[in-house]
Amino acid sequence: MALSQASMKILLTNDDGIHAPGLWALYRALKSTHQLIVVAPERERSAVGHGITLHKPLRAFKVTVNAGDEGWAVTGTPADCVKLSMVELLDHRPDLVISGINPGANVGVNLNYSGTVAAAKEAALYGVPALAVSVQSSENPHYDEAAAFVARLVPQVRDKGLPSGVFLNINIPNLPMGEVAGVKITRQGCDLYDEYFEKRRDPRNRVYYWQGYESQPAYTQDNADGAVLAEKYITITPVRCDMTDYGMMEHLHAWRLSKE
Repeated sequence: MALSQASMKILLTNDDGIHAPGLWALYRALKSTHQLIVVAPERERSAVGHGITLHKPLRAFKVTVNAGDEGWAVTGTPADCVKLSMVELLDHRPDLVISGINPGANVGVNLNYSGTVAAAKEAALYGVPALAVSVQSSENPHYDEAAAFVARLVPQVRDKGLPSGVFLNINIPNLPMGEVAGVKITRQGCDLYDEYFEKRRDPRNRVYYWQGYESQPAYTQDNADGAVLAEKYITITPVRCDMTDYGMMEHLHAWRLSKE
């Protein structure tokens, strides 16, 4: 099938592994309109954050999924997948990188830990527009409807563009689209989960710990992504790679700073 002049070269990746259904839902939604390449971890690498592989070799190998679709499986992290694609696997840098679709929301403090978000951030560091996409729940995720929303958003990303070093973090309620309240632009929430560590012992009587949490944060900040998502809205949060607090820079100039 011939692609139109409006088609884009899109890199698809994730943190759930090359066989994850959310990844291939995106592929199905975009393949008739855009040129796609899939590069994803060979296995699930959730919550690895922005880690990269430095002290052992990376391997990348072609795999066939869904009786005919092809992609690259990489023995590394989501950020590794994007780096390797940009530097080695692709002849030209893509027009867009989409990471997901992740089963489970990536909102609030989870942006700091998410491999899904890290892959999009890595693309933005290279100056390539990027989207990180998640659905609210891992229980019977509505991947196809979420992917259809992303497919409708892609032309706007192409036409409007994103600033260099900025990507969009998108979270979609796990509902039929007819039950979704709408779309809102949100901020990243910063409220912490009510966490705990359960202390256990293995069969050799050695202590280990299993991390968990009791409840979702209250999201006390106005327009926080998690709170808006809970109200059945699709949330879109612009995230920048530059973590500098420019206001604090100005404040620091008033400090009495000296090398001695």
